[in-house]
Amino acid sequence: MTRITAEQLVEILRTVARRIDEAREHLADLDGAIGDADHGRTMSEGFAAVVRDAQDAAHAGAGAADLLPIAARSFLDAVGATAGPLYASGFQEAGRRLAGRAELSDGDLLTLVAGLGDGIARRGKAVPGDKTMMDAFGPALRAIAAAEASGADVGTALGLAARAAAEGRDATRTMVASKGRAARLGTRSLGHVDPGAASAAIVIDALREAFEAIRAARGGRG
Repeated sequence: MTRITAEQLVEILRTVARRIDEAREHLADLDGAIGDADHGRTMSEGFAAVVRDAQDAAHAGAGAADLLPIAARSFLDAVGATAGPLYASGFQEAGRRLAGRAELSDGDLLTLVAGLGDGIARRGKAVPGDKTMMDAFGPALRAIAAAEASGADVGTALGLAARAAAEGRDATRTMVASKGRAARLGTRSLGHVDPGAASAAIVIDALREAFEAIRAARGGRG
Protein backbone atom coordinates (compact mmCIF):
# COMPACT_ATOMS: atom_id res chain seq x y z
CA MET A 1 0.00 0.00 0.00
CA THR A 2 1.31 3.46 -0.86
CA ARG A 3 1.95 5.77 2.06
CA ILE A 4 2.33 9.50 2.72
CA THR A 5 5.12 10.26 5.19
CA ALA A 6 5.36 13.26 7.49
CA GLU A 7 7.87 14.82 5.11
CA GLN A 8 5.49 14.35 2.18
CA LEU A 9 2.64 15.88 4.18
CA VAL A 10 4.86 18.90 4.77
CA GLU A 11 5.31 19.18 1.00
CA ILE A 12 1.55 18.95 0.55
CA LEU A 13 1.08 21.79 3.03
CA ARG A 14 3.86 23.72 1.28
CA THR A 15 1.94 23.49 -2.00
CA VAL A 16 -1.15 24.88 -0.28
CA ALA A 17 0.87 27.71 1.25
CA ARG A 18 2.45 28.57 -2.11
CA ARG A 19 -0.88 28.67 -3.94
CA ILE A 20 -2.45 30.81 -1.22
CA ASP A 21 0.48 33.20 -1.30
CA GLU A 22 0.25 33.48 -5.08
CA ALA A 23 -3.40 34.49 -4.68
CA ARG A 24 -2.68 36.90 -1.82
CA GLU A 25 -3.50 40.10 -3.73
CA HIS A 26 -6.53 38.57 -5.43
CA LEU A 27 -7.95 37.48 -2.07
CA ALA A 28 -7.26 40.93 -0.65
CA ASP A 29 -9.18 42.50 -3.52
CA LEU A 30 -12.14 40.17 -2.98
CA ASP A 31 -12.12 40.92 0.74
CA GLY A 32 -11.79 44.64 0.14
CA ALA A 33 -15.13 44.64 -1.66
CA ILE A 34 -17.09 43.22 1.28
CA GLY A 35 -14.66 43.14 4.22
CA ASP A 36 -11.46 44.74 5.49
CA ALA A 37 -9.08 43.51 2.76
CA ASP A 38 -6.91 41.42 5.09
CA HIS A 39 -7.93 37.90 4.03
CA GLY A 40 -5.06 37.39 1.60
CA ARG A 41 -2.47 38.46 4.14
CA THR A 42 -3.88 36.44 7.01
CA MET A 43 -4.30 33.26 4.99
CA SER A 44 -0.78 33.57 3.58
CA GLU A 45 0.73 34.16 7.01
CA GLY A 46 -1.31 31.34 8.51
CA PHE A 47 -0.19 28.70 6.03
CA ALA A 48 3.39 29.93 6.10
CA ALA A 49 3.39 29.34 9.85
CA VAL A 50 1.84 25.91 9.36
CA VAL A 51 4.60 24.87 6.95
CA ARG A 52 7.38 26.22 9.16
CA ASP A 53 6.20 24.45 12.30
CA ALA A 54 5.17 21.24 10.54
CA GLN A 55 8.59 21.02 8.89
CA ASP A 56 10.34 21.49 12.24
CA ALA A 57 8.18 18.80 13.81
CA ALA A 58 8.73 16.35 10.94
CA HIS A 59 12.50 16.85 11.16
CA ALA A 60 12.24 16.13 14.89
CA GLY A 61 10.53 12.79 14.16
CA ALA A 62 6.82 13.60 14.45
CA GLY A 63 4.42 11.30 12.63
CA ALA A 64 2.28 12.55 9.76
CA ALA A 65 -0.93 12.78 11.79
CA ASP A 66 0.92 14.57 14.60
CA LEU A 67 1.49 17.48 12.22
CA LEU A 68 -2.22 18.30 12.07
CA PRO A 69 -2.73 19.51 15.67
CA ILE A 70 0.58 21.35 15.29
CA ALA A 71 -0.87 23.00 12.17
CA ALA A 72 -3.96 23.97 14.18
CA ARG A 73 -1.90 25.74 16.84
CA SER A 74 0.36 27.38 14.27
CA PHE A 75 -2.50 28.77 12.23
CA LEU A 76 -4.30 30.09 15.30
CA ASP A 77 -1.14 31.72 16.66
CA ALA A 78 -0.39 33.38 13.32
CA VAL A 79 -3.91 34.53 12.43
CA GLY A 80 -5.99 36.58 14.80
CA ALA A 81 -8.71 37.21 12.23
CA THR A 82 -11.84 35.10 11.78
CA ALA A 83 -10.05 32.53 9.66
CA GLY A 84 -7.67 31.67 12.50
CA PRO A 85 -10.08 29.83 14.81
CA LEU A 86 -11.91 28.32 11.83
CA TYR A 87 -8.90 26.68 10.18
CA ALA A 88 -7.48 25.78 13.57
CA SER A 89 -10.71 23.90 14.30
CA GLY A 90 -10.50 22.24 10.90
CA PHE A 91 -6.94 21.04 11.39
CA GLN A 92 -7.78 19.90 14.92
CA GLU A 93 -10.72 17.82 13.66
CA ALA A 94 -8.63 16.29 10.89
CA GLY A 95 -5.95 15.45 13.43
CA ARG A 96 -8.50 13.83 15.71
CA ARG A 97 -9.77 11.60 12.90
CA LEU A 98 -6.26 10.54 11.87
CA ALA A 99 -4.64 10.42 15.31
CA GLY A 100 -1.80 7.97 15.87
CA ARG A 101 -0.85 7.42 12.23
CA ALA A 102 2.87 7.81 11.63
CA GLU A 103 2.14 7.64 7.90
CA LEU A 104 -1.07 8.34 6.03
CA SER A 105 -2.72 6.34 3.29
CA ASP A 106 -3.72 8.14 0.11
CA GLY A 107 -7.35 7.89 1.19
CA ASP A 108 -6.52 9.72 4.40
CA LEU A 109 -6.18 12.88 2.31
CA LEU A 110 -9.93 12.69 1.76
CA THR A 111 -10.34 12.39 5.53
CA LEU A 112 -8.14 15.46 5.87
CA VAL A 113 -10.41 17.49 3.59
CA ALA A 114 -13.51 16.23 5.38
CA GLY A 115 -12.01 17.04 8.77
CA LEU A 116 -11.13 20.55 7.66
CA GLY A 117 -14.62 21.18 6.33
CA ASP A 118 -16.48 19.66 9.27
CA GLY A 119 -14.29 21.39 11.85
CA ILE A 120 -14.77 24.74 10.15
CA ALA A 121 -18.52 24.22 9.89
CA ARG A 122 -18.85 23.33 13.55
CA ARG A 123 -16.80 26.30 14.74
CA GLY A 124 -18.34 28.81 12.36
CA LYS A 125 -21.89 27.47 12.61
CA ALA A 126 -22.23 28.09 8.87
CA VAL A 127 -23.79 26.06 6.09
CA PRO A 128 -23.66 26.33 2.29
CA GLY A 129 -25.74 29.30 1.24
CA ASP A 130 -24.45 31.59 4.01
CA LYS A 131 -21.80 33.06 1.65
CA THR A 132 -18.78 31.75 3.56
CA MET A 133 -15.96 29.28 3.03
CA MET A 134 -18.53 26.54 3.59
CA ASP A 135 -19.88 27.31 0.12
CA ALA A 136 -16.64 25.75 -1.15
CA PHE A 137 -16.11 23.10 1.51
CA GLY A 138 -19.72 21.89 1.55
CA PRO A 139 -19.89 20.98 -2.14
CA ALA A 140 -16.37 19.53 -1.97
CA LEU A 141 -17.33 17.21 0.87
CA ARG A 142 -20.46 16.08 -0.96
CA ALA A 143 -18.37 15.39 -4.06
CA ILE A 144 -15.91 13.31 -2.04
CA ALA A 145 -18.71 11.30 -0.45
CA ALA A 146 -20.26 10.59 -3.85
CA ALA A 147 -16.88 9.67 -5.35
CA GLU A 148 -16.11 7.27 -2.51
CA ALA A 149 -19.56 5.70 -2.82
CA SER A 150 -18.93 5.08 -6.52
CA GLY A 151 -15.53 3.50 -5.89
CA ALA A 152 -13.53 6.33 -7.50
CA ASP A 153 -9.82 6.57 -6.71
CA VAL A 154 -8.35 9.29 -4.53
CA GLY A 155 -7.10 11.43 -7.40
CA THR A 156 -10.52 11.40 -9.05
CA ALA A 157 -12.24 12.22 -5.76
CA LEU A 158 -9.91 15.18 -5.13
CA GLY A 159 -10.43 16.41 -8.67
CA LEU A 160 -14.20 16.29 -8.28
CA ALA A 161 -13.91 18.01 -4.90
CA ALA A 162 -11.80 20.81 -6.38
CA ARG A 163 -14.29 21.31 -9.21
CA ALA A 164 -17.23 21.38 -6.80
CA ALA A 165 -15.42 23.85 -4.55
CA ALA A 166 -14.77 26.17 -7.50
CA GLU A 167 -18.42 26.02 -8.53
CA GLY A 168 -19.46 26.73 -4.95
CA ARG A 169 -17.07 29.69 -4.80
CA ASP A 170 -18.52 31.15 -7.99
CA ALA A 171 -22.07 30.67 -6.70
CA THR A 172 -21.38 33.02 -3.77
CA ARG A 173 -21.58 35.91 -6.23
CA THR A 174 -25.37 35.49 -6.26
CA MET A 175 -25.71 35.18 -2.47
CA VAL A 176 -26.42 37.67 0.29
CA ALA A 177 -24.01 37.20 3.19
CA SER A 178 -25.58 36.07 6.46
CA LYS A 179 -22.41 35.31 8.45
CA GLY A 180 -19.24 37.21 9.24
CA ARG A 181 -18.33 40.83 8.55
CA ALA A 182 -19.96 40.81 5.12
CA ALA A 183 -23.37 40.15 6.71
CA ARG A 184 -23.58 43.78 7.80
CA LEU A 185 -23.70 44.81 4.14
CA GLY A 186 -26.95 42.98 3.51
CA THR A 187 -27.91 43.04 -0.16
CA ARG A 188 -24.80 45.10 -0.97
CA SER A 189 -22.83 41.84 -0.69
CA LEU A 190 -24.62 40.62 -3.83
CA GLY A 191 -22.43 40.45 -6.90
CA HIS A 192 -19.23 39.74 -5.00
CA VAL A 193 -17.39 36.42 -4.60
CA ASP A 194 -16.83 35.52 -0.96
CA PRO A 195 -13.09 35.64 -0.15
CA GLY A 196 -13.33 32.77 2.32
CA ALA A 197 -14.92 30.56 -0.32
CA ALA A 198 -12.25 31.65 -2.79
CA SER A 199 -9.39 30.74 -0.45
CA ALA A 200 -11.06 27.45 0.50
CA ALA A 201 -11.29 26.52 -3.19
CA ILE A 202 -7.57 27.25 -3.52
CA VAL A 203 -6.78 25.04 -0.51
CA ILE A 204 -8.77 22.12 -1.92
CA ASP A 205 -7.32 22.44 -5.41
CA ALA A 206 -3.80 22.71 -3.98
CA LEU A 207 -4.35 19.46 -2.08
CA ARG A 208 -5.36 17.86 -5.39
CA GLU A 209 -2.30 19.29 -7.10
CA ALA A 210 0.04 18.10 -4.34
CA PHE A 211 -1.39 14.59 -4.43
CA GLU A 212 -0.98 14.45 -8.20
CA ALA A 213 2.68 15.42 -7.76
CA ILE A 214 3.17 12.60 -5.25
CA ARG A 215 1.46 10.13 -7.55
CA ALA A 216 3.58 11.26 -10.49
CA ALA A 217 6.74 10.78 -8.41
CA ARG A 218 5.65 7.20 -7.79
CA GLY A 219 5.39 6.66 -11.53
CA GLY A 220 1.63 6.95 -11.55
CA ARG A 221 1.04 4.36 -8.83
CA GLY A 222 -1.53 5.04 -6.14
